[in-house]
Amino acid sequence: MRDRFMKVSGALLDERSDLAVVLADIGYGYFQHAGVAARHPGRVLNVGIREQLLIGFAAGLAMEGFRPIVHTYAPFLVERPFEQVKLDFGHQGLGGVFVSVGASYDAAAAGRTHQAPEDVALMSTLPGWRVHVPGHPDEVEAILRATAAGTGLDYIRLGESVNPEAVPYSSGLTPIRRGSDRAVTVIAVGPSLAPVLEATADLDATVLYASTVRPFDAETLGTIPGAPEVVLVEPYLAGTSSAEVSAALKGSPHRLLALGVARREHRHYGSRLEHDRAHGLDTAGIRRSVTEFLALAA
Repeated sequence: MRDRFMKVSGALLDERSDLAVVLADIGYGYFQHAGVAARHPGRVLNVGIREQLLIGFAAGLAMEGFRPIVHTYAPFLVERPFEQVKLDFGHQGLGGVFVSVGASYDAAAAGRTHQAPEDVALMSTLPGWRVHVPGHPDEVEAILRATAAGTGLDYIRLGESVNPEAVPYSSGLTPIRRGSDRAVTVIAVGPSLAPVLEATADLDATVLYASTVRPFDAETLGTIPGAPEVVLVEPYLAGTSSAEVSAALKGSPHRLLALGVARREHRHYGSRLEHDRAHGLDTAGIRRSVTEFLALAA
């Protein structure tokens, strides 16, 4: 995903003079080695390891008519400079494209400083932001091109986990598998789709896919027939979109199981796959949670 982001960003700079890429050391080497920085002096900007400055500087570019693409690791893009994100962009009514890397714990070996399972929940507290969680490099390109052409506030979350195939980009929920009228409805976000499809392969399940989670597609969810069991699988903090799902279904009784990264730290460094297993986000964990959830209604 990140390689595709870098390549497409370079192409976008070639195509449009109003775009600028702003970095805090992370990723700058690619733009140098690929010749992008040399082709566009003054529009590939590295402020060093100063994340608050990263946001403030990008906001200044936006005030001067540029569409900034701002990139670094998720905890350094969302958590550390959160006040600047809130005030310099949101409060001033500016637009920009924020692209993070690292997902929840891709850099597990780097420790808690490089983990950010809370990022989408934090961004969801701010008004006006669109939040995208692509599950495939092709989706990264489609989303990046669409958001770069826009004027609003967009957050794109990149990770190492990918689905085998891309889903055509949509800002809403895309049906992937249709079950019967009594099927459980499973909402899979971004790279969660692959383990969800495997975990529910022999179940009566309607699977919906989301690569854009804010704004949440309540309209489509409200039209899905079936039993009142809904499973939400997000590759970040568990329950981040629970309120949106419940609001979409407020007219009908329902039960909701929200799966995601638990509110606890696993302090063994390990790998992202080991963290997935520890949080029950691998195929076996999702299968176990869904079957136990459905058994409660039997």
